[in-house]
Amino acid sequence: MANPGTYQDGDGLFLKVDKRGGASWLLRLQHDGKRRDIGLGSAKLLPLVEARQKASELRRAIKIDRRDILMERKHEAAAKVTFREAAHQYHKENAAGWKSAIYARQWLASLESHAFPKLGNVPTGGIAAADIIDVLLPIWQEIPETARQVRNRICVVLDYAHAKGWRSSEAPSGNGSLKAGRGLPRQVKSRENRKAMPYSALPTFVATLRRKPAFGRLALELLILTGVRSQEVRLATWDEFDVQRRLWIIPADHMKRGKAHIVPLSDAALAVLAKAKAFRLPDTDVVFPGAAGKPMSDMTLLKVLRDMKEPFHVHGFRSTFTDWAANAGFADAVVEAALAHKTPDAVQAAYRRTTYLGTPEQPGARVTLMDTWGRYCAGESPGGSTS
Repeated sequence: MANPGTYQDGDGLFLKVDKRGGASWLLRLQHDGKRRDIGLGSAKLLPLVEARQKASELRRAIKIDRRDILMERKHEAAAKVTFREAAHQYHKENAAGWKSAIYARQWLASLESHAFPKLGNVPTGGIAAADIIDVLLPIWQEIPETARQVRNRICVVLDYAHAKGWRSSEAPSGNGSLKAGRGLPRQVKSRENRKAMPYSALPTFVATLRRKPAFGRLALELLILTGVRSQEVRLATWDEFDVQRRLWIIPADHMKRGKAHIVPLSDAALAVLAKAKAFRLPDTDVVFPGAAGKPMSDMTLLKVLRDMKEPFHVHGFRSTFTDWAANAGFADAVVEAALAHKTPDAVQAAYRRTTYLGTPEQPGARVTLMDTWGRYCAGESPGGSTS
């Protein structure tokens, strides 16, 4: 085996041997007054005779046909950069600029859930407006806010790909075919999409939900019983739950506001966790896993409702909980704390220090709230007044 170094063959062809013993052929030429080295391939795969023939063909292409071989190769490589690769590289390069860790994770997760299944393996240069519309149509009316975010993020990735030279044009314009009312239908008002189930119908719905145990149904049931948002239940891991103390301690980076939240667990909620543990998959700490043990898509919970022919939205169950609590006579401040809402009044926020959780010896109002709600959802008690 040759020692590391460069070995000339003639007419610009040479063999380069690295310190690890790897060897490759290179062709050195002058083009537009500049010296350029063009890789021909590994010496293990390309014998000397073939290397000389390939070098001869490249010399002719450059000197006689006046082709820019390096630029052609660059375009060929660029044409192979997929949307998934471009999105991950953009996400990584902008890591320092995300406004929060949870936003950074949501940004990429939304593309993983909605864009990658159809666009992930497509070269960025081959993505047109029609392809983006095909991604957006299934979610455009169901989850309009998320759909608009996905549209904008796809366009950001394509603009980034254009700047990198991976596609010949910028992303389709948001004022063109990707605008609602043109290539995409006009969205109905978001409040109609977040229609809440009447709380009077909830015990029957929960009973039906329990008939066919599955991760999606269990996740939706825990969401209802705890009043949390979709992302909080989808991202939940087993180490967040303290069953002995009957608490779910949600970390800040799973919360919308970036602030840790504690949820008292009712008997009904603990029963859901027991069922989930019985179905627990190996090699994942996610409580309600989706594909490959990763957190399930937000569309999974919505699909549970659609499969049950229910016209309601997942987020609407927080409104259902609020309506029930008001009718049952629980204080607004306790309900707002349970929902992890920000106190709108700055003075109240400054003076309000209680979490309404109490102590194990003297459970607070939020513990009573969630226990009563759990019994109501399970059909064990009426939704009457607490007074």
